[in-house]
Amino acid sequence: MNAMMLCYALLIGLALPLGLYMGRALDTDRSTVMDRLFGPVESVLMRLAGVDRRASMTWSAYLLAVLKLHLLLIGLAWIVFMSQGLLPLNPDGIPGMNWDTALHTAVSFATNTNQQHYSGQAQLSYLSQTLAIVTLQFLTPATGLAVLLAITRTLLKRQTTNPIVGTNTTVSTNTSTTSAGRGMGRDSVGNCSVGNYSVGNYYVDLTRIVVRVLLPLSLVVALVLVWQGVPATYQGAQSVTMLDGGAAQVIPRGPVAPMVAIKQLGTNGGGWYGPNSTVPLENPTGLANLVETIALLLIPVATLIAVGVISGRRRLMMGIGAVMIAFSLITTTLIVVSERQPNAALAGLAVAGSPNLEGKEVRFGSDLSALWGSWTTQTSNGSVNAMHDSFNPLGGLGLLMDMFVNVTFGGIGVGMIGYLLYLMLAAFIGSLMIGRAPELFGKPLETREMRWISLAILAQPLIILGLTAITVAFPALTGNSNPGFHGLSQVLYEYTSAFANNGSGFEGLGDGTPWWNLACVLALAVGRFLPMLVPLAVAGWLMEKRTAPQGRGTLSLEGGAFVGLTAGVIVIVNLLGFLPALVLGPIAEQLTLP
Repeated sequence: MNAMMLCYALLIGLALPLGLYMGRALDTDRSTVMDRLFGPVESVLMRLAGVDRRASMTWSAYLLAVLKLHLLLIGLAWIVFMSQGLLPLNPDGIPGMNWDTALHTAVSFATNTNQQHYSGQAQLSYLSQTLAIVTLQFLTPATGLAVLLAITRTLLKRQTTNPIVGTNTTVSTNTSTTSAGRGMGRDSVGNCSVGNYSVGNYYVDLTRIVVRVLLPLSLVVALVLVWQGVPATYQGAQSVTMLDGGAAQVIPRGPVAPMVAIKQLGTNGGGWYGPNSTVPLENPTGLANLVETIALLLIPVATLIAVGVISGRRRLMMGIGAVMIAFSLITTTLIVVSERQPNAALAGLAVAGSPNLEGKEVRFGSDLSALWGSWTTQTSNGSVNAMHDSFNPLGGLGLLMDMFVNVTFGGIGVGMIGYLLYLMLAAFIGSLMIGRAPELFGKPLETREMRWISLAILAQPLIILGLTAITVAFPALTGNSNPGFHGLSQVLYEYTSAFANNGSGFEGLGDGTPWWNLACVLALAVGRFLPMLVPLAVAGWLMEKRTAPQGRGTLSLEGGAFVGLTAGVIVIVNLLGFLPALVLGPIAEQLTLP
């Protein structure tokens, strides 16, 4: 437990200054020294891309820009993966992927999931790893944070300057609204005209996040990992003679350190090597393991602080942070305690009383492996330094609950966006409970908003449980390596990981088939874009409505009662959706142990 508390302390100590920096670096409404430092680089990049950085977008244009860029990236990555055998930077002669595995891989990395139905070092060339994989690992977390910034400007920010393009008006988005020009349209490229409220410029936000946050942090982490022994080379695999004089062993290499740095910092997951960060070449020392562990949550926690700085709603962010930390401590403690228990399969052996070390690196032991497992499922990361399939049943239960909730920090940007979905639902319920018309920050929550909010929340159990039921109903499709309760958990975990954009898995599942690839593509796409883009649309709809003046009966979203209500809504919704499946899976497995 001492190691766990040390990691939490280091995380908070590093996230505080990073969050303050992000809040200033990413706020487009005020000029800072970062604009003079990074501005020239960003201007060159946007000119090369043909982007007008002065243009503003409505929420619908912003949403469309996100979808268009990701469709383009998926198509390009799909082509690269299938044709890598004909392309350069392939010193080990790796052939192209099958079309279905290539499609799954492209969608997986384009949705910030990094779910792998292949073994990285054996099935991807250096070009595929660097041009396709690493590029997506930068752009997809940046997109999640960009959409959060758009929602923050539209819905959360107390004061927005020039929300109406073409005027110099300053209006408060939460205390008053102007009706000037309402009903006007926008031009052919989605720029705002009078009456259509700007949420920012997606391409400007994307560039700022990559240049000002992700690249500098990744450079620092990559240099630390290279110092600790992680490879960073474009030379091919190395053949070495073993000390016992046996046959030569081929050791895959490559530019591993840069990929590992962004996979951890960007809540990406995946790995250069098939066994991920259990491999000494990805995670060679105790210091490397500490750095990679802290990187799992660093930016998601810092994002809370950054949004508080940009929006001015520090009390609201403190309440959200308190809920997230409480959820994190509960599930982390459950998983750590579970993995300290003996493995039932070792009953009667000499090691029967030891912690559960099956599938774990002895270098890290049970506590650090359980901590990593908990933190990686609390975000949409999915990297591993131990095999989750070997966790005790209650440990596996904790991992699943982290992904069901998916807002215990969550992925970069999208974790906070997911929390806002629950906050909107809680505001609807709370307003009715006190006899008020449902509202959020003084804006009425009406049928259109609640229909889409409900769809975004209910899509998770519908997709996960529906695909799980179909898969286990046809054993030829399942491909699980375990019968009974644990076999169900394997299937449930795979679809949960896909929908939660996590990417980890209960390995032992034969998931490299057309059925698994295509079924997971559905879960990946719906799980990424519906919960991320619906709150943006809702924020845009609310922006167009008049703000009701606050009175004595107004529901306070920053008070302790509402914080508790939101936490209760999160727990109840997920228990109602998934408790029966958990009872048939990890809970039943735990009850059958000797």
